[in-house]
Amino acid sequence: MAPIGAFSVHRTGVWIRWPADASLGVAMAHDPIASPTTTIADNREPQFVHDEQVAEAARRLESQRARHGRPPNILVYLTDDVGWGDFGCYGGGVAVGCPTPNIDRLAHAGLMLTSCYSEPTCTPSRASLLTGRLPMRHGLQRPPMYGEPGGLGDEITVADILSTAGYHTQCVGKWHLGESTESQPQNCGFDDFYGFLSVSDMYTEWRDPYFFPEIVYSEERTRWIENQPFNKCFVHATRGGEPENVEEVTIPVLTELDDKWCGYSVDFLRRMADQERPWFLYHNTRGAHFDNYPHERFVGRSPGRHPYKDTILELDDIVGRLVATLEETGQLENTLIFISSDNGPEMETWPDAAYTPFRCAKGSTWEGGVRVPGIFHWPGVIEPGQVNDGLFSFTDLLPTLLTLAGLEDFVPADRFIDGVDQASFLLSPDGLSNRKHQYYWLGQMFSALRVGEYKFMMASISDDDTDVHNPGGLTGVSQKYPYGRLYNLYLDPKETRSYLIRKLAYLEAFQNGVRNHLMSFGEYPPKLVVGLNT
Repeated sequence: MAPIGAFSVHRTGVWIRWPADASLGVAMAHDPIASPTTTIADNREPQFVHDEQVAEAARRLESQRARHGRPPNILVYLTDDVGWGDFGCYGGGVAVGCPTPNIDRLAHAGLMLTSCYSEPTCTPSRASLLTGRLPMRHGLQRPPMYGEPGGLGDEITVADILSTAGYHTQCVGKWHLGESTESQPQNCGFDDFYGFLSVSDMYTEWRDPYFFPEIVYSEERTRWIENQPFNKCFVHATRGGEPENVEEVTIPVLTELDDKWCGYSVDFLRRMADQERPWFLYHNTRGAHFDNYPHERFVGRSPGRHPYKDTILELDDIVGRLVATLEETGQLENTLIFISSDNGPEMETWPDAAYTPFRCAKGSTWEGGVRVPGIFHWPGVIEPGQVNDGLFSFTDLLPTLLTLAGLEDFVPADRFIDGVDQASFLLSPDGLSNRKHQYYWLGQMFSALRVGEYKFMMASISDDDTDVHNPGGLTGVSQKYPYGRLYNLYLDPKETRSYLIRKLAYLEAFQNGVRNHLMSFGEYPPKLVVGLNT
């Protein structure tokens, strides 16, 4: 048995080491609340800089480059409305009726984050992931719907930058960042796109007599829907070109979409095996957004025997197929894989919904709406078997990927970048997060700030059962707290007991964090493309 002095616990960037004499003394190497941040640039979110981690990350990247002679390939696998607790590695899996062995295997062989944050809904999350900017800056505060104008416009995506630096860039699956021409993937940095521009229920819900008998059984209303200005097909497009319809998304077609999209990504990976240039694959699944119609191979296959649970099995199988292809083609060791979900569960469609142990769900800034799975895997570079509660935001992906690709100087300098470079966090064994603050926005309303284990909440959306039949979804009323609320997310992950009155010593730290963040919008004003009135 190891001596007690060798034992360490890592929580939100805090290392606590018990001395061998068991005197219960505590030595803290870093504290996310008390430790100061470093200003990287005037247009960048201040961050922690851990010199030893930076050196270790540089050593690992240099070794990787020496072995492979080029920057890493990048695979981002983004699921839709999958909850923090759905995957087995997060306590779900078999326990909630949907085993996920392929995703669990990647998590155990890499780094599993327990405090990875999206935005409250899909479009803001996807835009933040690609641009490194919060919704108040990129302007997509809710999804553009049914052909509604608005999209990424003049934003710079990570695909734009990687492409300029020589990467092959491929987007597959759900886009949902606007249907306008300038906001389509082939005009936002991707060489090729194969998927649909909107969201699955827009294509099929009105076709299902269970949900919409008044449309299905009415020729007039069916024609009315068919004449609405949104594309009802999934499409294919190449850089700078017009999208070409592949197939109309009927319910039978919907059951096969994730399978077809996986096949397209597999073919892409096989083509890239003989290429000298690295690649970036942004694979977005249709599942598990309601309504779920799993492929016939998975219908009734899950222990839960429910379409949502069957769909999780299918999503896990797709991960297995992609990883198997990387192994077969000799690309796995030089590929960084990131697996996540665009937001928390859509509980208003229960039981066609995900699982989260936290409060509330999609559409909210309670933890259940924005805390999502986050798995990083890179053999030989990211140490296996790690579980870490350091803060990681979707906005962090852009500067982090650019550093890992050797392109850290390509981070845009003409706009504010909310993302923090987390390369040293990911690549250092049991690393410390470089992010001090997690900011929560609910449309145009600033909602909360997290530092360490504490969340200071100024506003939220209600999840009272008088507001919605299935509490915890998008329906609710905005509510502001004049004195603020404070939750310890370790003691109270359900966010039910505010005890700010007992923790006033922290108040100035939280208020300063909020104040400094809001002041950044003075020099870099907010943008509104598609808004949410709150």
